[in-house]
Amino acid sequence: MTETPTQPPPARPRRQRIEDTLAMLDRQVDCWVATSDPDSGAPQLVPLSFVWDGETVLLSTSASSPTGRALVAHGGVRLAFGATRDVVMVDGDAEVVDAADLAPEEGDRFALRTGFDPRSLRTRYPYFRVRPTRIQAWREENELAARDLMRDGVWLDD
Repeated sequence: MTETPTQPPPARPRRQRIEDTLAMLDRQVDCWVATSDPDSGAPQLVPLSFVWDGETVLLSTSASSPTGRALVAHGGVRLAFGATRDVVMVDGDAEVVDAADLAPEEGDRFALRTGFDPRSLRTRYPYFRVRPTRIQAWREENELAARDLMRDGVWLDD
């Protein structure tokens, strides 16, 4: 039996893709985090839990892990959310936030949402607050041309 390609749904207007992106960030708990090793430049890709506060993504990982070291050294990061036919890509700058400097309600929200509380660990697990500079979203090829939803930290208009 031969599969026949299906016709993709029509491309969503940018406003709808922004709404869908914000809903995904509110709904998801885990994302892929891409960095480059600070010593070798080798790419690193790991899944991490996160919390979205409406403006930034809050992550946590061991300070000694390759991802933690890269975030401390460079700050630049790419995050990927969703499936390959409903993807959101976020490029941003990560700021290191020590657990002691995180507002208690933020730490509580992170722990409740992700089921993981870095504050309870003996190993240093700082938080990383990622401020998006670019956000892209698409489902099918027909949305690729207008995939940018945010540039230079500013949401784009239709």
